[in-house]
Amino acid sequence: MDLALLRTFVTVHRAGSFTRAAALLGLSQPAVTSQIRTLERQLGRPLFLRQARGVTPTTIGDELAHKAAPHLDALVEIAESGVEEDFSLRTLHLAGPPEFTAERALPALTELAGEEGQGFALRASFGTAEETLDGLAAGHHDLAISTARPRGALLSATALCDEEHVLVAAPRWAGRIGSGMFRGTGPSALEQIPVVEVHESLPFVSRYWASVFDSRPAAPGTVVVPDLRAVLACVTAGAGLAVLPRYLCTAALERREVVALHEPAIPPLRTYFLVVRTGTLAMPHIARAHEWLERAADDWC
Repeated sequence: MDLALLRTFVTVHRAGSFTRAAALLGLSQPAVTSQIRTLERQLGRPLFLRQARGVTPTTIGDELAHKAAPHLDALVEIAESGVEEDFSLRTLHLAGPPEFTAERALPALTELAGEEGQGFALRASFGTAEETLDGLAAGHHDLAISTARPRGALLSATALCDEEHVLVAAPRWAGRIGSGMFRGTGPSALEQIPVVEVHESLPFVSRYWASVFDSRPAAPGTVVVPDLRAVLACVTAGAGLAVLPRYLCTAALERREVVALHEPAIPPLRTYFLVVRTGTLAMPHIARAHEWLERAADDWC
């Protein structure tokens, strides 16, 4: 059986689409379709059911993928180990949310990239979870950090760390509402404080209100800026309250530039996932970066 046909088959199985598999393989969609039909003729059984959106593997297709994929991944690992001495020539393409990637991932990876014998070129891009995962699936990135766990066989996710969310404001706002007033009236005491957020839909504030207060925020966003670091700067300047990851505002809390308005017994958490295309951890530069970020995350949690 032709290994090239098996490679195409496994890629289609993981991608769930001839079009997406063609992009990953650097082939045209008709070429991928032709290869799959050739393999199906050789086996005498259909491997995929064609649907309006992509393809679904048959039971025979699932069985073949289960048997073939580990061996193909092992062959990739063997082939990649042959270029180990040229590791410094490899480029790692990383994608993730701007704040976490800039504050956490990039410092860790640039430390690895600079180590003797471990060096590699690094390229980073920022985006939403949807943009990041779509780009990874399309082959634009090697490694992605996402707040959403991907579905399907094409992408493999590892839980990296959890971030705690904190309700913060400048000290003058905390002084206005007072702790006693807050305990007596709950979240309604916060309605007088303007809201600073990253989007009009108030994703961080809404998630916090639902988790901690079992309600929705009453006030709309007063200042909306699409970067959590800018949100922190606005809150520090007195623009209003915000919900921020604790890692991002720890220094400001210690300097009393901002204060926590509420400390719930169970704070809201958000999980970050480290995501790769299935099978690509056979490539040394991706595997090293993946392992290094997992180690670094032990100090982030």
